[in-house]
Amino acid sequence: MKYCAFLRGVNVKGTNMKMAEVCQVFKDAGMEDVVSILASGNIVFSSGKKEDELKKILEKSMSEHFSYEAYLFVKSQKETENFWNGNPFEKNENLHSYAFVGNDGIENILMQEFQNASKTEDEDAKIVNNIFYWQVPKGNTLDSTFGKILGRKSLKDQFTSRNINTFEKIIKKM
Repeated sequence: MKYCAFLRGVNVKGTNMKMAEVCQVFKDAGMEDVVSILASGNIVFSSGKKEDELKKILEKSMSEHFSYEAYLFVKSQKETENFWNGNPFEKNENLHSYAFVGNDGIENILMQEFQNASKTEDEDAKIVNNIFYWQVPKGNTLDSTFGKILGRKSLKDQFTSRNINTFEKIIKKM
């Protein structure tokens, strides 16, 4: 079965790793047809194992190899396609749209945080099929109140986010 692993915190804040090396860790852990998409930690691979088992194996392998506390989320090909297909926002060159990959129920926590945060003009969030989507004006992603909430340590093992266009690139490689 085809999967995509979404690694959290790759090539940000001093956690630098080459995707070729990450792919090798996946291969050494028994994954097949391993390929990386972009430098943000999206690894497409095949395995006969289930998602929760893969998460444990891969987090352990990544943590041991790179000497850091690895967090990743494994989604099937169909689930990965749902992130792209469910996007509720129109394409707009002045706005970034993100989808959040994470633990079950994280979309409700994120929506509550979003509703409590002060927002910039044109900033919006929606939940579609249990997936949280966020749209924010370009240049405001990290400065926005909600963007700052996303960096909280208490949430670090709960989710990761990707620009919506990343999902299109991933699907083409699956």
